[in-house]
This record gives sequence, structure tokens and C-alpha cells, in this order.
Amino acid sequence: MHPPTTLAAELRLPTNWLDYTILGIYFVVVLGIGFAARRSVKTSLDFFLSGRSLPAWVTGLAFIAANLGATEILGMAANSAQYGVYTTHWYWIGAIPAMVFLGLVMMPFYYGSKVRSVPEFLLLRFDKAAHLLSSGLFACAAILIAGVNLYALAIVVEALLDWPQWVAIVVAGFFVLAYITLGGLSSAIYNEVLQFFVILAALIPISVLGLRKVGGWDGLSDSLTESRGADFMTSWGGTGIGSDNPLGANWLTIVLGLGFVLSFGYWTTNFAEVQRALSAKNLSAAQRTPLIAAFPKIFIVFLVMIPGLVAAVLVPKIGTAGSDLQYNDAIPYLMEQLLPNGVLGIAVTGLLAAFMAGMAANVSSFNTVFTTDIWAKYVVKGREDEYYVRFGRLITAIGVLASIGTAFLASSFSNIMSYLQTLFSFFNVPMFVVFIIGMFWRRTSMKSGFWGLLAGTTAAMVNYFVIYKQGIIDIPSDQGANFVSAIAGFVAGAVVMVAVSLFTAPKPAEELQGLVYGTTSPGMAEPPAPGDEAWYRKPALLGWGAVILAAACYIPFSF
Repeated sequence: MHPPTTLAAELRLPTNWLDYTILGIYFVVVLGIGFAARRSVKTSLDFFLSGRSLPAWVTGLAFIAANLGATEILGMAANSAQYGVYTTHWYWIGAIPAMVFLGLVMMPFYYGSKVRSVPEFLLLRFDKAAHLLSSGLFACAAILIAGVNLYALAIVVEALLDWPQWVAIVVAGFFVLAYITLGGLSSAIYNEVLQFFVILAALIPISVLGLRKVGGWDGLSDSLTESRGADFMTSWGGTGIGSDNPLGANWLTIVLGLGFVLSFGYWTTNFAEVQRALSAKNLSAAQRTPLIAAFPKIFIVFLVMIPGLVAAVLVPKIGTAGSDLQYNDAIPYLMEQLLPNGVLGIAVTGLLAAFMAGMAANVSSFNTVFTTDIWAKYVVKGREDEYYVRFGRLITAIGVLASIGTAFLASSFSNIMSYLQTLFSFFNVPMFVVFIIGMFWRRTSMKSGFWGLLAGTTAAMVNYFVIYKQGIIDIPSDQGANFVSAIAGFVAGAVVMVAVSLFTAPKPAEELQGLVYGTTSPGMAEPPAPGDEAWYRKPALLGWGAVILAAACYIPFSF
């Protein structure tokens, strides 16, 4: 167990009226977007999925901004300070291929079936047991991850601005609650587009000034190679099986655990991301959403990795007992050291925007799943549409309060990224194996979805809490343990699904239309509308997907 995650007291920022003015303007604009979006909310489809009316560029930027929360800002910078250039694997191996797969292969299933959520697809493909279990697991995961963002925001604001943690939590929670309850998903998405550019405006000066401080990339590389070893500045160095490296993982666990299981499990089944694509105006826009998001994702790694590397040079003992600074302190430390007033206000606003984007994405997906998949289907059925809009606003408030309650669970991890990857291995990976087998094997039975999901989640938790934490098998790091947990969860879920399917009845063939690869949805018996053709008949989509994948495969080998 790590010491509590707190930021060093000496990181207090010399903020002035200019910085607070920039911050105030941002909060006014956020609320203004919420009030503007409220006028478009007339039905539950408007509230939970923006009426499926948004253009691809909006949903694409919201897709990437929804991921730019604690995971990217504090977590990936902490990852870089601790593990070096291995951080690139979370992007070029652990994100881009899965995002392309989601756009080309899986979005036709999601969008074509007209589901409102990812768990609802499991109801159509399997049965109520699988649907209810997946809804419950996702609701828990969404609140836990929203809590990570809220906790990270609180400790950053306390350290940098000297606000008490409870003040930071209440202020951020209030604004997220206000604009989601006002305008629903549309408000969250348009705010995420704004937040994307604010976050870039915060990260670019930190990265540029940080590099200048340490003598450019060559000076950075020379310093860290000398102090941390040659492998610290490479993507693949020291990852041979049996070799030691800072990450504590070899190429096999990186490719299978992160690149396939964790990555595909997160990007293809995490409703906080998929919800943005489901709000697009047609299937073509929905498919382009993750492809548009993949372009900035290729390069954002530099904006979060460089600050962590620079911090490792300026504070050689960061994260160790010999330093007051933890890995999570990397970006706040550079803000305090490098940024003048005005730019400092933009950076603080960017951090707040990042945490609010991550929290809002999970809260908005939580209210959709809880309202449409749990409350409307199992608790209060058949009420008028206005009732579910009102309940969605109520459950949003409850979700924000629950996020506050779970925020401090993240305090036992000195590297927030480790905590998030642990949650993904527990919740997203088992759901992915259920999806992938159910989509590509027609013989998969209705009962297998529930048992595969349960087995995968249990196996991942047993590996982490028993095999790893109790020292039954020596795994060098939390991240390495997460990769192994993901593989264990995937294998266990797959084996159980196949075994159960062989002994239970499959779903009738006529009920599989549009839910299994190689079938079409009942509504596609007539010629498809423009933009709704099959993905393999869209040369532009295939071309962009190939370009993105080529870049993601080529760039890692240049480091």
C-alpha cells in the first residue's frame, strides 16, 4: 500500500487577480453553455443522447476530451516520471488500434441497433441477467472513476491555490452538476469541446518551457539516460521476456495485456466514451467520431509525457522516500516553477477543465445507464418520457454526491494511473470479452453473457488482490499486475463463455439480426441511407483508419 496521494505544500502558486479572472471567465462560459443547451432538451433522447443530432467533429473532440481527465493530466505525467518513455505504449499501442476498431467494426452494431447505452446492447444479445450485471458494474465503475477525477482536482487545487479540499470538491461538483442537469449530454459534450482547447492551452506552455529548462530534447535524453539508464528513454528497450525494466512488464504483457485486452476493453465498451459516438447524427458520423479523436491522441502523448520526464530531471528523487514530491506532483511542480501570471491562470483553468471533463463524462454516462438500464427497465416501468428526464436530473445529483464519497479511495495510490488501470482490468476487460465473443460467434448462448462477465471480473480481482497483493507470484509493479489481471480476466471470461455456450441453448437466429457480425439489422432490409453503408464499403473510412494505424505502428519504433 502506498502513502496517501497528496501534493507537496511547497507547490503553492503565486496566483493573482489576472489568473482568477481567467478562471472566473471559464466558469461563466461553462454555465452559459449549460443554459444554452437546456433549450434543446425536450425528450429523454435529447437529455441522454443529444437527440442523436451532433456532427462528427463535435463528437470526435468530445470523445478525446472525455478521456483527458485525471488519466491524462496527472496520471500520464506521473507515469512518465516513474516509467519514462514507456508511457507511449498507453497511446500508440494501448489506444489507437482500439479506437480504429471501434469506429470501423463496432459502431455499426451499437448505432445500428439504436441502443441508448452499451449495457443495453447486452440485453439484446444475451439476457436480462447479463444486462443487469453489466449495468451495475458499469454504474459502479463510472462513479469510482468520476471520484478519481474529483479527488485529483481537490488535491491539486489545495496544493496550488491553497483552497481546502472540500471547497475544491464542492465548487467542481457544483459546476459539473449544474451544466449536466441543465443541458444533459449536449451540455457535457459542448463543454468538452471547449475543455479540449483549454487543456491544450495549458499543456503546451508547460511542455515547451520545461524542455527549454533542461536543454531541449537532447539535454532531457542525456540527463535521464545517465541517471535512469538507457531503457528509460526508449519504448521497447529492456522489454524482452526475463529482462528488467522500469515498467516491470515485458513485450508480451504489453502487447496482450495493454495493447489488446485493456485497450480494447476500455475503448470499445466504456460507455463514457461510446456515448459520445452514439450522439452523432448518423452512422457515418458515429464511425468517424473515434477516428477523428485518434488524430490528436497520436500526439497528445508528448504533452503529458514531456512534463513527467522534465520533472524527473529537475527532481531526481521524485516519488522516492528521499523527496517530498510524488510522481503525481510532476505537472503542478512545473507550473509553480515555470509559468508567469496569466499563463498560470490558463494552466490552472486547463487542469480544472481536464478534471471536470473526466468527471462529467462519467457522471453523464452513469445517469444514462442508471436511468435507462436499471430504473426504467427493472424498477419503474412504462412511465411518461418527462418522468425519466426528471429522474435523470435527480440521479445526476446523486451521482455527483456518490463521486465525492468515492474520491478518497484513490488516496492509497501514489500513481493515479495505476488505480485507473486497476479499475479498467476489473470492469472493462470482462465486458469486452463478452462483447467480442457475442458479436463474432453466433453459437454464443444467452446464459453465457452473465457467467462470462462474472467469471472475468472475479478472475481479475483474485489476481490483483490475492495473487499479486499477497505475494503468491512476484510481479514487479502495480502496472505489471494490472496487465496480468487484464489477461486473467479475459481468459477466464472467454473460457467460461465457451463452456456455458456448449451446454446451453443459443439465441434464436432471427433475434440475432444486426447483433452478430455478418448479419444486418431488421431496418436495413431496404437500401441503406447515405452514410449508413457497411464500413468495408467506405473507402474513405478505410483509408483514414489505415493511415492512423500506420502512424501508431511506426512512431513507437522511432523511440
